[in-house]
Amino acid sequence: MILASLALSLPALSGCSSSWFCQDTTAERGEADRKVQVVDTDGQTLGVTVEVVGWRLTPHPQVPADGDKVHFDYRFDGTGEPRGPVVDACAVDQDRVALRCTTVDAAGAWPEPDGTRTGDDWLGVDHPRRVAAVLFLPNDQSYDRPSCATDPKDGGGKHPPKSASTGDQL
Repeated sequence: MILASLALSLPALSGCSSSWFCQDTTAERGEADRKVQVVDTDGQTLGVTVEVVGWRLTPHPQVPADGDKVHFDYRFDGTGEPRGPVVDACAVDQDRVALRCTTVDAAGAWPEPDGTRTGDDWLGVDHPRRVAAVLFLPNDQSYDRPSCATDPKDGGGKHPPKSASTGDQL
């Protein structure tokens, strides 16, 4: 009897048999803007700012026959190390509806003498003339913790919001 009781309690203690020990939550998506303070999954600022410093419609030099694309320049300030946050950037229309989004990684930007990191990226949109702005979402998407579904023992916790996509109201 004691052995049977012990055998049943070990999986419960390890967290494998009950979802009570593993809970997934999702952070709330922050407000998009041209310049944002990057936040973690708890909404706390990381001391990093990312800013769209310019954008234009122009054909991509490798595929000019595809027509105009959104080419935007950005700057991370405060990363302090080669790797840093990953944030969503979106081309939006005048109603702030996302026409196309991508993730931008501070690690992919070039280090500048003043400590900032700068870069550029391209977004292909179906109707380039509808683009009114390029905006960043403040949520750091680099937090990659396993979910309860993939690791019920050690997974769980707060995860970044779902990445922005075409059609999202920002």
